[in-house]
Amino acid sequence: MTFQPIVPMTGYARWAFLERTLDDQTEAFSRSPVNARDMEYFRENIGLVVSAEELVSDYRLLRVALSAYGLQDDLPNRAFIRTVLSDGTTDDDALSNRLADKRYRAFSEAFGFGEVAIPKTQDSGFADRILARFERQEFERAVGEQSEEMRLGLTLQRELPEIAARDISNNAAWLSVMGNPPLREVFETALGLPEAFGLLDIDRQLETFQAKARQYLGTDDITEIASDEGTEKVLRNYFARAQINTLSQVATPASIALTLLQGGG
Repeated sequence: MTFQPIVPMTGYARWAFLERTLDDQTEAFSRSPVNARDMEYFRENIGLVVSAEELVSDYRLLRVALSAYGLQDDLPNRAFIRTVLSDGTTDDDALSNRLADKRYRAFSEAFGFGEVAIPKTQDSGFADRILARFERQEFERAVGEQSEEMRLGLTLQRELPEIAARDISNNAAWLSVMGNPPLREVFETALGLPEAFGLLDIDRQLETFQAKARQYLGTDDITEIASDEGTEKVLRNYFARAQINTLSQVATPASIALTLLQGGG
């Protein structure tokens, strides 16, 4: 039987419980038979893959690879994924550089097809790096079946420090956040931005994200926001606003206040 994540309570109290039990729950989830078999297959065979064509031709390897970057919905789109991988990320015209969703660029960069003579699948420790991402992503997906807000919180906790660690400007880091659908959703909610906000010019969006971050988080520096303290501040805002948005659709102001108090919001 596949282990199902346990996410009781609501709001920030729910997040606190999940964070406290994360290591134990992730380990139990990774031992499920399906995940264990696919991970073992990937570990044994990925070193034999030296081209984008070889990867997309193997369903099991491709499922793990895409899932590791949250792109599992593209499993049927093999021609598209082949181009993302074979184009690499060096040229400005590479497909992954032209896509708004920057997860494709991270995916292409991780495998290194089309960029160097020897792809990164031949690197020592490559399988371990991809499988670590796969384990966490699969757990996040399972959590999302019970709570989409908790899944997005886990994604922020994992991916924001990765963006902050890159050797890029603060504006470029914000653009990476804006181009990552899960992170963008968390920040839009945490900063109180409306759905129609995405229709604005990209430069205006960047300015607004940074201004709202300074207002609600005390800084617009992604490196500071990605710290443990900064991330917790984002998540507190996110869970509180997400809970209010959900409750406001079906409840009175008094019942919303009572629910937030009971849930630790």
